[in-house]
Amino acid sequence: MSLSVSSPVRGITTVTLDAPERRNALSAEVVGALAEALADLGKDPGTRAVLLTHTGTTFCSGADLKAPPDPRDFVALLRQLVALPKPVAARVDGHVRAGGLGLLGACDVAVAGPGASFAFTEVHIGVAPAVISLPLLPRLDPSAASRYYLTGERFDAAEAARIGLVTVAATDAGTALGTMLDGFRAAAPGALAETKKLLTARVLDAFDDQSDALTALSARLFGSAEAREGMTAFLERRERPWVL
Repeated sequence: MSLSVSSPVRGITTVTLDAPERRNALSAEVVGALAEALADLGKDPGTRAVLLTHTGTTFCSGADLKAPPDPRDFVALLRQLVALPKPVAARVDGHVRAGGLGLLGACDVAVAGPGASFAFTEVHIGVAPAVISLPLLPRLDPSAASRYYLTGERFDAAEAARIGLVTVAATDAGTALGTMLDGFRAAAPGALAETKKLLTARVLDAFDDQSDALTALSARLFGSAEAREGMTAFLERRERPWVL
């Protein structure tokens, strides 16, 4: 199984990305399974909030280059996370790359442990962080977004918190996360839903206004000769031809 869903524990349902041998890459299968799980949890009266986490040393490595999802399905999943009428918290104890950062950015809060690392690696394989910009750019520090989008540099949990990518960088992620989850448990369900609407209204407007154009851009770039060479080089573990 690429995904597991727990029974609620005091109102918190944990969804675990569970394909560590594939670095929890976003395949068509994973995107479909996650969308189905979220649809069910959005209607589940026993779920007050959702916790998204992972097995292995990688939270999510981005798109599965061998079995990528349709860009439209991935955009729909990101919008589903943002629009879910219940808070979604993420716990990151490993690496997050490319499209995985979009998944993280669509969550309402996120806690990163000391083993977390982050990188927008799209430019290194010949594409751009197009559709993931919908949830990410509204929350990221603009100067940091320019730096890390354009360079693909790796950065740590403390930097991720500084630039707004995650809520908290913690030496004890479990303790930091527990405080947030207890806050959700103490909140009235209707009030949580309406408060989340206030917080996500502008992001959802961006999805409605820009998703078609960014989906088309993503599809065009992934189909380009540059991207084909970049992805092939990545899969073959060799240097890309444009590296100076």
